[in-house]
Amino acid sequence: MRFRLKGGEGLTLAALFLFALVLMVVPLVLLLRMGLLAEGHPSLAPILTALDSRSVPRALWHSLESAGASALLSLLAGTLVALLVGLTDLRGKAVFTFLTLIPMMIPPHVTAIAWTQAMGPSSPLLGMLGLAPAPGSPHPLYGRGGVIALLAVQHMPLVFLVVLAALRSLPREMAEAARMAGAGPLRLLLKIILPLLIPSLLAALTLAFVSALGNFGIPALLGIPGRYITLPVLIWQRLSSFGPSMLADVAVLSALMALIAVAVVAVQMGLSSRNRAALIGPAQAPLHLRLGRARPLAEGALVLMVAVTLALPMAALFGTALVPTYGVGLSLQTLTLDNFRAVLFEQSVTARAFLNSTLAAGIAALMLAGAGLLVARFLTGPKRGARRFATGIAGLAETTYAIPGLVISIAFILTFLRPLPILGLSLYNTLAIIVLAYLCAFFAVALKPVAAAALQLDPALDEAARVSGAGWGRRTRRIFLPLVAPAAGSGAILVFLTAYNEVTVSALLWSTGTETIGTVIYNYEYGGYTTLAAAMAAVTVLATVALMVLLDRFGRHLPRGVVPWRI
Repeated sequence: MRFRLKGGEGLTLAALFLFALVLMVVPLVLLLRMGLLAEGHPSLAPILTALDSRSVPRALWHSLESAGASALLSLLAGTLVALLVGLTDLRGKAVFTFLTLIPMMIPPHVTAIAWTQAMGPSSPLLGMLGLAPAPGSPHPLYGRGGVIALLAVQHMPLVFLVVLAALRSLPREMAEAARMAGAGPLRLLLKIILPLLIPSLLAALTLAFVSALGNFGIPALLGIPGRYITLPVLIWQRLSSFGPSMLADVAVLSALMALIAVAVVAVQMGLSSRNRAALIGPAQAPLHLRLGRARPLAEGALVLMVAVTLALPMAALFGTALVPTYGVGLSLQTLTLDNFRAVLFEQSVTARAFLNSTLAAGIAALMLAGAGLLVARFLTGPKRGARRFATGIAGLAETTYAIPGLVISIAFILTFLRPLPILGLSLYNTLAIIVLAYLCAFFAVALKPVAAAALQLDPALDEAARVSGAGWGRRTRRIFLPLVAPAAGSGAILVFLTAYNEVTVSALLWSTGTETIGTVIYNYEYGGYTTLAAAMAAVTVLATVALMVLLDRFGRHLPRGVVPWRI
């Protein structure tokens, strides 16, 4: 792979190579090395030995079962909602889109806390309505059914976003031709639209599967009480044991999860390539099918979905935060703001967690937006070697995103447990290691929108500037960056909102002084401080929604595509 690079182009490629090597290749290699070595030689014996125990195969089956079932439910619900919003004359599309995406921005463990407080015997909301289950009865969400249901609720917006974006990019010629030939809406959907969406549907299913496979908050809070242990929870339990072989056991389980995630993504890419159909013509405005008399029914169904998936758990969450003790019914006599006062003004860890999460997520979003722009620049460049290099980095980003967050955490512990060579600095137990883990885990989130935008650019623009004597750096600044900046902004927003509330990556990397929002809420709930956890979670939800509203308002003055949920 020989190609000549000069000046800034060569330095940029070198910087991207160092970025990928240090933050993606080395941690994963160290993880696989510890998990797949037997007596100093590569071997599957450690994984086979782990599978001989009772707990690992059971946890593996629970992970595959919950991820597979919830991904199918997410695919069905998310695709249906996307088709209604993207293809029909539904009213209030922008509002429905905004409300549908909110559960994706709420941390999974907050979702679990809200639903357990909404459905349990001690629910203040159900108690106020006289609908609470009998005291002492088992919680309906503890166990397999609750884990699968909430994973589906959590990841349905991911499917919705992927399918909606695919609908917007489809040319209308074939659909219009089918309609002119007399095809009705159902036949149009089954014969034209869904076949064209197969690659996107496979991508959405895979995204929901790997997200559910690595989810920690929901299986931990609902699975542990119901004795339904998944692999991420088992890894967390093993890491908390502090035994002599703890790190080796955890590395083996992490390597197993990494191999599963990579295998799933490889299968999805192979199936997508076989089912991809070449489309002719640019993307146009989507179809506007009339629902007729069915429109009020469709709108009512979406309102009911928002009420069940968002309004009900959030009402229960705030209801728990407003009572003095969990289990006390909510009324004018029991209503109190003491829990909010405690987490906002009396607990110093709250302000520290919000500051740490804002800094870590903000730094990661800005850095990944810049790295994504550079990788996308080479993905569409004229030099074949540079394109192959950028494609390799994009593949690495997809792989690290597919690998569960807890596995990324283990890999970074193995990499940065010792002080850095030459510098002698230790990143372990600092906020820096959390930021670096975010860079590894969420690079694909920033890269996807900007790469898609870059691939749509006409290469003649860059060629004309090059013929006119403009160098690589000037062409990048004056032509490429202005055209793809909205997509880069969209990726940065998604990275920030994802990292701001996450708990899976930071669950094993935080220490006193480097707490994040997710870890503080989980520690409150796990420690039995349910009302404080509810208050902290409620504040987080309010902050997230307020940030989304501000971005939505500000997005009116920005190019289309910067704010992901604006239609």
